[in-house]
Amino acid sequence: MDIFNRSTLMKAHALLAAFILPVAIMFFVTGALYTWGIKGNYVTNTHEIHLQKPIQDERSELVALAEKELQRQDLETPTGQAKIKRMGSSFRLEWTGSNMDIIIEPTSEPLIAKLEIKNTSLHRQFVQLHKAKGGEPFKVYAAAFAIALLLLLVSGFIMAWQTPKLRKLTLASAALGIAMFVAMVVAS
Repeated sequence: MDIFNRSTLMKAHALLAAFILPVAIMFFVTGALYTWGIKGNYVTNTHEIHLQKPIQDERSELVALAEKELQRQDLETPTGQAKIKRMGSSFRLEWTGSNMDIIIEPTSEPLIAKLEIKNTSLHRQFVQLHKAKGGEPFKVYAAAFAIALLLLLVSGFIMAWQTPKLRKLTLASAALGIAMFVAMVVAS
């Protein structure tokens, strides 16, 4: 098959690697730092929301309240998904995104709720994108990156396999990689 000839594979491999290098660096750096607990920072602002009636742990109502308050402050909604987090008899709305997280929760005053707006630092924004908290365009881009990375690995394996001097080393390296993966999964 012509697609698997070495020259075509090398060109495709090199061009694909160059194209995905920026996003690969972002994922590598944020993933490595996150492993060690370095997640980036937020700048948090807290506001009171004065209510007509006490808030309930109803996601659609809390999202509507959040959208109204963010619109009032001329802010966009977070790009991720909103969810209700329950802690014993308490609850809160958590809505995360790449640029901002928000939290709405009741206070001891039934007609006052607390709104926290947490703006991300640049590093935290990249971490949020890594964690799929961005919008649909970045999620599609990240999925394309994952496919491209797989194609790079497969094309690299094929090129190594096509080189007679590297065939045994390629098999040994693949076997060692599988063994290491299994060992790390079991050890964790």
